[in-house]
Formats: sequence, C-alpha cells, structure tokens
Amino acid sequence: MRPLAAGLLLTLAAAAGQAETLRIATFNTELSRDGPGLLLRDIERGTDPQVAAIAEVISAVQPDVLALQGIDWDYEGRALAALAGRLADQGLSFPYRVALQPNAGLPPPAPLDLDGDGRAGGPRDNQGYGRFRGQGGIALLSRLPIGHEGVRDFSALLWRDLPDALLPQHPDGRPFPSPEAQAVQRLSSTGHWLVPVELPGGRWLNVMTFHAAPPVFDGPEDRNGRRNHDEIRLWQLLLDGRLGPVPEAPFVIAGDANLDPGQGEGRKQAIRSLLADPRLQDPQPHSPQGTATVAWQGVGQMRVDYVLPSAGLTVAGSGIAWPDGPDDAAALASRHRLVWVDLLLD
Repeated sequence: MRPLAAGLLLTLAAAAGQAETLRIATFNTELSRDGPGLLLRDIERGTDPQVAAIAEVISAVQPDVLALQGIDWDYEGRALAALAGRLADQGLSFPYRVALQPNAGLPPPAPLDLDGDGRAGGPRDNQGYGRFRGQGGIALLSRLPIGHEGVRDFSALLWRDLPDALLPQHPDGRPFPSPEAQAVQRLSSTGHWLVPVELPGGRWLNVMTFHAAPPVFDGPEDRNGRRNHDEIRLWQLLLDGRLGPVPEAPFVIAGDANLDPGQGEGRKQAIRSLLADPRLQDPQPHSPQGTATVAWQGVGQMRVDYVLPSAGLTVAGSGIAWPDGPDDAAALASRHRLVWVDLLLD
C-alpha cells in the first residue's frame, strides 16, 4: 500500500501550519459489514486492508472533528471505540465520540411493507435500509469536548411531519405505499444530528451531520428521490425555525447528501438550494479530480459529500483526499473520499 499522493500531503502540511485553525472533515468510510459484530472483529484483528487504509487516510488528513458515514453501529459503541483506538495507535487521538442509534436497520413498530414491493420484513422495510440494526450508521469523532446535553437528534421525526413533506403517492393520489406505512415512516434514512463541540475559550460550534438515502432503487413513485430531497431540506427548515429552536451560529453541516448538484439522478434542486443558502458558504474543496468526492463504477465521479460552514466563519483552506493511483490508501479505503475544511478561529 502506498501513502496518499505526495501533492496532497504537501497541501495538508501547509494548511496544518496555519495557526488557530480547526479542521472539520466528513468521510463515508463504507466500513459496513454483512452482520453484527463483524466490523468490530475486523478492526480488532488488525489485518483488514480496508480498515488499515481508512486509518491511513484519516491519519494523513489529521482532522479535529470527523463525521463518519457507513460505519456499523452497536449498542456499546465498541466498533467505533476500536476504530478510535486504531487511530490513537497512529498518533491521532479522538477522546470524544457520538454514536446514537441510527434508523438504518431499525424495524418499524410492527412488520409493514415500507418500500412498496408487496412484502414486509425485508431490509428496505426498516426505517432505513439495513439487514441488521445499525448497519451502515453514522458517528462523530472529536478531538475537542462534546456537549452531550446539547445534542439534538432528529432521527425520530416522521417524514409526514416535516413541513411541506414531498411524500410519495400512487397515481390516484393515495399515500405510497400505504397510509399505515406513512404513519410510522421516519424521514432520516440514517440520522440527522446536531452536536455541539466546545472550541478553545469556551465557545461552541454546532456540527450538523447526516447521511441521506440514495435517490435511486425505487419505482415511478420516486420514493427514494423524494426522501433524499427532504433529508437535505431538513437543514434549511431547521435554520428557518420550523423544527424547533434555530441553531446558534457558528455551525457546520458535514455529511453525505448522496446528491450531486449537476449530474446523476435525484431532485437536484434540494442540494442546489442548500449550497446557495446565504446562511451557509460552500468552500468548494478541490482535488486533481475537481470537486468530485466519490467514484462509482458504471456511474462515474460525482460530488455528494459536503462540509458547509455557516456564513460568518472564515475558511482558511479545504481539500479532498483523492488518490493518484489504484494503490493509494484513499483508493483502497472507500469509493468516497474524505473531504475537509479548515476554519480560522478568531
């Protein structure tokens, strides 16, 4: 395994040399496994090449706060703790962590057909896709203290309760797949969290993280496309004060929106609207591949992973950990690339 591209390392070193900066990153690690406990096994064995590549990428970028997607959740947080331990062995300490139960793999209160395929009990009939509870969840690792009492979890919000929800329908206007399904269907396919992180001097930064559903793998009702749209729109509704108290600035949205503003499937207006919101700024991180953050076989490169600071913050640098060859750690780790933004602390 070769290290990350030399040009990337030079860029990271230059940005890290700036005084009083905070590096926020997001990374869809795709560390999910086929059954509960298997990710913990693979991390603890110390021989899994993907785990090693993930650790190498994160260690090279040296984020202060890291939003993770595609990592299996367990009740005691053992897999996340094991990953943090692996990173600590490489000199990168994340003593503070958040890993709430995601909607991925979470069954509804009673067996229901939630995806409209005529059967109940499949992985797509859970609140979010998953063959077991927590498969492909999200997490937050932080070098700085987390204000756990201020964490806000929007994952239990019913999709139908989102203001102006774009709910799917049958051609005759009936709720898709059924009124019973929409009565229990949560909006978040994985989770939406607001996590306060304590900055030097006692100030706070609200990190808002999520992993939206892919806007594909459905039918003409566009259930997943509509859900993806509304999962992205949740953040603007929160900033509008329509989902409870408005988060105090400064804040950063960091996560996987699963939507490119200009190409691929999906309702692109959702991400375009978020990127254009004057309450946010888009640093538009680049790599030699442009702004792309994922390379999907048969689909191509797209920008789907985002770190979006609030408008009042000063961006000191940004980047995408894109490999320069198939043997780079970033290529072996995940189809997604780690995206980072440096914020200048006053």
